[in-house]
Amino acid sequence: MKRRKFIEKTSLTGLALGALPGSLRANAKQLNQPEADAQVNPGLGTVEKINHSVCHWCFEDIPFEEFLITLRRLGIGAIDLVGPKDWPLLKKHNIHCSMCNGAELSLVEGWNNPEYHPQLIENYKAMIPLVAEAGYTNLICFSGNRDGMSDAEGLANCVSGLRQVLPLAEKHGVVLQMELFNQIDHPDYMCDNSAWGIALCQALGSENFKLLFDIYHMQIQEGDIIRSIQNNHQYFGHYHTAGVPGRHEIDETQELYYPAIMQAIAQTGFNGFVAQEFIPTGSDTIASLIRAIEICDV
Repeated sequence: MKRRKFIEKTSLTGLALGALPGSLRANAKQLNQPEADAQVNPGLGTVEKINHSVCHWCFEDIPFEEFLITLRRLGIGAIDLVGPKDWPLLKKHNIHCSMCNGAELSLVEGWNNPEYHPQLIENYKAMIPLVAEAGYTNLICFSGNRDGMSDAEGLANCVSGLRQVLPLAEKHGVVLQMELFNQIDHPDYMCDNSAWGIALCQALGSENFKLLFDIYHMQIQEGDIIRSIQNNHQYFGHYHTAGVPGRHEIDETQELYYPAIMQAIAQTGFNGFVAQEFIPTGSDTIASLIRAIEICDV
């Protein structure tokens, strides 16, 4: 399933312990112990420099609650793209929601079009206090498609609309994060390059608006990932991963070298989350997730 369909519709894989790399092996062994024995650090990730998260839509063959149990016992303390309906399950299993959703209309109907502002403003004004009350910080948003609109006009429209909800976000300590997409997977999407997104951040002038820098999307769209992170990290509030090409594993089968990218992120002093958003190709999807976390341990 593509992420777009997953958002619109808003069997635990076995683990071969002997094959697990390094630091996750001990956590994985807890899969055979009672849940109360599992030791994790909810919301803080598993390593010193990178706080790990993961997107469930990439592992949709695993029922949601089983997936949460697996994350907990592996020591992965956070999950992305979860709305209020499922927050009680996160609380039950002591998993942090590192990127909330549920206020957006769709990926293509966003803040760049004033036609959608009334409903978006209503949605975000309702959702922002809920996010804060639940103890979370990040809430996703989207630019929407161009539909013939110029980038300058779309940026001005985003500023006009977002300024009507940002004071509430600032009051509650919630950060709105607009995701960057590429034009191959999301034709006509407006926030398709870091320069446009940064211009929007600068126009809004609020620490409560950031960009969700999707490494997969920006490698396809503009490349030069490490330089972008080094030069513009103050505008990036969250990161997503995946391999290029194909959005699959982030290992040696693809062109990005994630250890260097993670090192660049860590060197900026970033203390937010990096969420795995790759689609596994093998039969053991959890082993692929474990390998991705190990690759990002820097």
